[in-house]
Amino acid sequence: MLALPAAWLVAPAFVSPPPAATPEVPAWQQAPTALSARMGLSPLSASAPAPLPSAVAAQLDGFLKPDGDGSFTGLVQDALTGQVLFDRGGSESRIPASNMKLLTAVAALRAIGPDHRFSTKVLAGPAANQVVLTGGGDVLLGDGESAPNQVMGHAGLATLATSTVNALQTAGTTGELTVLVNDSLFTGPTLNPAWADGDVAAGEVAPLYPLALNSARFDPAVTTGPRPQDSAITAAEAFTAQLKTAGAAAGLTVAAGVERYTAPSGDAPRAEEPAVLAEVQSATVGQQVDLMLQTSDNYLAEVLGRMASAAAGEPASNDGATGAVRAQLADLGIPTDAMRLADVSGLALANQVSARQFAEVVRAITSGTNTRLRAALDGFPVAGLTGTLDTRYVNGSTARGAGLVRAKTGTLNSVIALSGYVVDADGRLLVFSFIGNDLKPGAAGNREALDRAATALAACGCR
Repeated sequence: MLALPAAWLVAPAFVSPPPAATPEVPAWQQAPTALSARMGLSPLSASAPAPLPSAVAAQLDGFLKPDGDGSFTGLVQDALTGQVLFDRGGSESRIPASNMKLLTAVAALRAIGPDHRFSTKVLAGPAANQVVLTGGGDVLLGDGESAPNQVMGHAGLATLATSTVNALQTAGTTGELTVLVNDSLFTGPTLNPAWADGDVAAGEVAPLYPLALNSARFDPAVTTGPRPQDSAITAAEAFTAQLKTAGAAAGLTVAAGVERYTAPSGDAPRAEEPAVLAEVQSATVGQQVDLMLQTSDNYLAEVLGRMASAAAGEPASNDGATGAVRAQLADLGIPTDAMRLADVSGLALANQVSARQFAEVVRAITSGTNTRLRAALDGFPVAGLTGTLDTRYVNGSTARGAGLVRAKTGTLNSVIALSGYVVDADGRLLVFSFIGNDLKPGAAGNREALDRAATALAACGCR
């Protein structure tokens, strides 16, 4: 009776089939024993055949049709020679939406420089135990430690607070600190009067200050909805909280609340320059330009426009920003007489720019003589992959353009635009700009029309 259960335990060893042999792993699934030779794209050849204008028109005319009301204008150029390959009302001024940011990118890179960094400083205050958080144009501050490998949050307020406490300790400061904030770098209205109240309320933009957390967002991961209406005070409050934490171990306390710094009047005797207690620096202007273009960040665009004006010695204001963009384009040789600029982000409906002007700007970035503009190339969204084009070029009519079309998008209720560049099937670099105005709001066919046109260019062996 005891042997029977034991037999049931032993029996499977005799009656079960032997374990299967381990299958051989196919060669293509095995780890390589050596790395392949590095591969890369060959440089474009100036001898690659240029498309025939008639053939390009035959490709594009069938696609650039509005879905309902409105009309499209467009211009295509050979990037190397500037030859116009397609022109449908390309010189007509139109509302460009966020394609305006391409102009701002050029102005910032030319006036400020792609390698420049904005500084956020803490200065000794006018009275004992006062510190002044001073904005220098970085609106991508993070509230934690500096993140050197990021653009957003590259400079962190926790790092700035720790450095401030170290400097105060070295100076022998004790007692309670008061935080002031100096946001005097920007002048004029914080909101552009050309912006619709509804756009401001929806969080498309916010009042402009020379320092902000997360491009004036409460959370960098939430890019819609309400925004801080006083980003300078919001940033100063976050700095105060970090200063309180960092100062606790050093025996320093921090008064609640933040006050705005008021500069001495012109009649007051000139004081010595205040000591810089601590400083953090932003990501480069080139990196910020790329982020602006990839995400179509209105707030960042407006700030970069103001900083371009300041770099030229002009007021860092709304009018200064539009003036800086106009001046930099004119200096680049792009006619601006018919251009109307109400802002530098493209949110204003009063902007008027032609497809020809955008194509010339893209041409200057891709192949112009000012190589500093090449810093904007990484900012162009890639069709089907990155930025504001990441969810486009996914259906049967546009998928051939995925990974090939690189362009800045623009969208308002009755406006859609796309300006960028492609390398066609013959290896020729082409720049283009397509702009639709007076369109039926929300009509899906309008976006597809532009995407199909750009896809046709990328596939073009138009000879």
